[in-house]
Formats: sequence, structure tokens, C-alpha cells
Amino acid sequence: MLQGVCKKGPKRMNPRPSPGVPAIAAVTVAVVAVSSSGPLIAYAAAPALAIAFWRNALAAAALTPVTLITKRGEVRSAGRRPLVFCVLAGLALAAHFGTWMPAVQLSTVATATALVATQPVWQGLIALAQGRRLPTLAWIGITIAVAGAAIATGADFGLSARAVAGDGLALLGGLFAAIYTALGEQARTRLSTVTYTSVCYGVCALTLLVVCLVGGVDLAGYDGRTWLAILGLVAGAQLLGHSMFNYAIARISATTISVLILLEVPAAALLAWVWLGQAPRTAALPGLALLLVGVGTVVLGTARHAARPAAPELVGEPVEPVEPAALDERPGPGGRPGPGMRPGSGVRPDPGGREAPAEQGARDPDGPRRAAGEPR
Repeated sequence: MLQGVCKKGPKRMNPRPSPGVPAIAAVTVAVVAVSSSGPLIAYAAAPALAIAFWRNALAAAALTPVTLITKRGEVRSAGRRPLVFCVLAGLALAAHFGTWMPAVQLSTVATATALVATQPVWQGLIALAQGRRLPTLAWIGITIAVAGAAIATGADFGLSARAVAGDGLALLGGLFAAIYTALGEQARTRLSTVTYTSVCYGVCALTLLVVCLVGGVDLAGYDGRTWLAILGLVAGAQLLGHSMFNYAIARISATTISVLILLEVPAAALLAWVWLGQAPRTAALPGLALLLVGVGTVVLGTARHAARPAAPELVGEPVEPVEPAALDERPGPGGRPGPGMRPGSGVRPDPGGREAPAEQGARDPDGPRRAAGEPR
């Protein structure tokens, strides 16, 4: 997941370029495309997990040949770490679809889409679990969002247990979306959009295929309108939507993308109302509005915190950890190297005359040192 954050002093790793018009246009197209996802899932007469599998399998089939033809050298030279993050992101994406898509069929499009949009709240809590400090405004936003989610979910208690289960799955979908975004931010520092997307979709599709086969989910035998809905998901929400987000995440922070994704909620609710006649439940509207206000507050709080130059502990902003070797090379009295150290080497000779690495991580070029808070 995201690398831990060290104290003031280390420089940033792989600074992100300014967004520019292409990245902004990509996010705009992505928001419009993903807004059709919920209505199409609700419209399709197929199991949600099967829809999730076909959505990713067809997208991977479309992108993998392009990757093999144009990016083969990139895959070979990327190193193990970015590819590992790609695989982990694909697993997180499978968990996201495996919870979010059933939620749409169990609850309403408006409620499920709003609850899955809690992604920024989960990202803040993940950062907190990694030992990072959240700004006060983010805590206020989390409190508001939790209250809104409780009100929206409480409105479903009087409807059915099925709707409440859908609400719970939608919240889990938001959690896995946050994990997917965080992992993707790490993988995209070395990989192009098409390579990262192909690997993620392939891993996601294989994972969902195993789940469907084990669970006895029907993967065929649908009517024509269902296949059209699945193709619409692939062309719109998957290839245009998620792929454009994957392109933009190398140029725009995960926090900014998360707040722009909030525009999906009213757009999806409007589409479901006009197309499917699925009006949002009146009792849930105050909670949904409060939820969106809370999520927006979280994003604004972390953005304001990120704008402070003296605060390197930024949510979603990986920085380079302090190398222990650099600490050992601090000069001793009179400016001389520290005891037992070659000047500028960071290496201490062992009793046998050989040079021992300053730390275990130096022995494995593919095994980067863990920063504070990074999972082991």
C-alpha cells in the first residue's frame, strides 16, 4: 500500500507533473462514463459477479494485445516492485467489484453509488493506520460522512434486509476502491497506463473467474439486452472510465480524483431515475446529502493539509524514506567520518575484512527498504 511518511527533511520521490488539459479531460470523460455503471448493472439480468467477470475479462482481452505489442520492453524492465503493486491492485479491484456490483442489485443505484463514494474517507483511515496524521478538518468530514451513511442506511432498515445488505457491501466497495487507488498510485510511478491497466484487469478477471466457478455462478445463457449492458459497461465505465482514471492518476493526486468521483453520485441517480424509473428514496436523501458533504470535507481537509510546505506527512503523498546509511555517515568530531565508516560509503567493514551492507535491504535491489508504516 502507500509508503509510510517520514518526518520533515526527506525529499519527495517521483514528483507528479502538473495535470494539464489532457489529464483534466480524461477525468471529465471518466466521470461521465462511470456514471452509467450503476444503472447498467441494475438493468442487466445476470448475476453481479458474472457481470464483474465479463466486464474485466473483455477489457483485459482488448488491452493485453496492445500491451504485448507496444510495451513488452517496459514489462521486462519495470522490476518486480511495480508489477507486484499491479497484481495487488488487481486483487483489490476484484474485491471492489465483488462487493460494489452486488450492492447495486440489492439496494438502489443512488444509495449504493453514494456509499461506495466513501472512498476518500477510507483512504484517510488507511493513512491513519499507517501512522500518518490526519488534519482536524478531515476528522470533521469523517464524522459527517459516518453520520450521513448511518442515516441513509437506516432508511433502508424499514425497506428490507436485502437493501441493508446491499448498503454494507457498498461501504466495503468504497474501502476496496481506496486500497486499489493507493496501490495504483505506487504502481504507476514506473508503468504506463496501458501496461498497468492490462495487468490489473487481467488479475481482476482471473480472480473473479475463480470466485464464480467455486460459487457456481452462471457465466452464460443471458439474453441480448444483458450482453448489450455488459458491452456498455466494458466500453464506457471500464475502458473509458477506469482507464482514464488510471491515466490521470499519474498526473493528479488520488485525493483530487477521489473528490471528482463524487460527481458520479448525482449523475448515476439521475440516469437511474430517467432510464429505470428508480427514484431515490425520500427518507435516504438527507443522509446521502450529508454523506457527500462529509466526503467532500475530508478531501478538502487533506488538500489544505497538503498545501502546507512544512508538513511532509501528507495523506496519499509518498516520500522517500530516510536512509539509515545516511544517518551513520554523519561526521564525528572535527568533521571526520563516524567510527568504523569509510567516508561517504554507508558501509561498515566486518571482522573478516569484507564490506557488510549498512542494512539488509541493500542486499536485494528488488526489495526496497520499508518505510515507517509500510506493511511487512
